[in-house]
Amino acid sequence: MKIAHDKDLTYEVVRTRRTTADIVVERDGRVLVRAPRQLTEQRIAGIVQSRRLWIYKTLAEWRDANATRVLREYRNGEGFLYLGRSYRLQLKAKQPAPLLLKGGRFCLRRELIDSGGVEAAKAAFQAFYAARGLERIQKRVDYFAPKVGVTVRRLTVRELGNRWGSCSSKGNIALHWKCMMAPASVIDYLIVHELCHLHHLDHTDAFWNEVDKIMSDYRDRKEWLRKNGAAMDV
Repeated sequence: MKIAHDKDLTYEVVRTRRTTADIVVERDGRVLVRAPRQLTEQRIAGIVQSRRLWIYKTLAEWRDANATRVLREYRNGEGFLYLGRSYRLQLKAKQPAPLLLKGGRFCLRRELIDSGGVEAAKAAFQAFYAARGLERIQKRVDYFAPKVGVTVRRLTVRELGNRWGSCSSKGNIALHWKCMMAPASVIDYLIVHELCHLHHLDHTDAFWNEVDKIMSDYRDRKEWLRKNGAAMDV
């Protein structure tokens, strides 16, 4: 990965096996250019220059979206998202499982906070979302994959940093555990998005046409994620 500068823009260049260049603004605000190995730095700079207005617009939207970021506290009554709904937290003494969702509440073992603090509580939520996510998302992958016309070799739900999902040319797909905080319709969009990458590993018009074939209202779901994604955290 190489850091490059173009006037007031800073971007990172990642060399890949792809045949075309692609520019994305990551969830942490980084501008990332994924480019073929043979593409010259001069040509990459020209592509960035040609997309400058789009990059400015996308960065402005990113700043607006991150204004909704929420800092949650692990105390009784705090709200945590699951499948688009907010559930109040209740600290429970001597609970067998670290975290349960029952009776309309997230029940967190109090001893986790007492002994491990915030990091232990976050780990419990991450494990909960990952386990529930793998079960739910696998069913939806099985539903959508034949419609997209692809075969998934392996599915994982895990920490992906600033990406909602990832896809490899070998047919492996991963979704971020945080996606389980979104409504079911948005999770479906993320699944279809990654499945369509098995046809096109970039974000060209051909890729979005594949998404549109399966999910004609994908723009609405994508927009929900843009506006609310920053609040999906523990």
